[in-house]
Amino acid sequence: VQLQASGGGLVQTGGSRRLSCSASGRAFINYTVAWFRQAPGEGREFVSAVKYGIGTTYYGELVKGRFTISRDNNKKTVYLQMNNLQPEDTAVYYCAAASFLHDDYYNFEQYYNFWGSGTQVTVSS
Repeated sequence: VQLQASGGGLVQTGGSRRLSCSASGRAFINYTVAWFRQAPGEGREFVSAVKYGIGTTYYGELVKGRFTISRDNNKKTVYLQMNNLQPEDTAVYYCAAASFLHDDYYNFEQYYNFWGSGTQVTVSS
């Protein structure tokens, strides 16, 4: 599967942004899709994931209650709605996918074998 992230940009503190991760290839429904982010000088951080099939959602502690992940299997797209953005949310956001990923591994980047190019989100204070 190939992934393409989009939707990044400049937003003011407290604002909202929606990212999209569009996939090509077959059997998209069989993939857990996640968002990770990487701020300058930092390691990659888990943001959110949506499980294959039934679409169970997972969130990192720093975004819980502010971000919402969803998927549209017909459009082969995963969305990340980001609300109440803060300067510390500034990062390059990457989407990633793995087929039939076990529930214990959704937040570990090493288990995702397909990655999209990143999209920059900058939150101004």
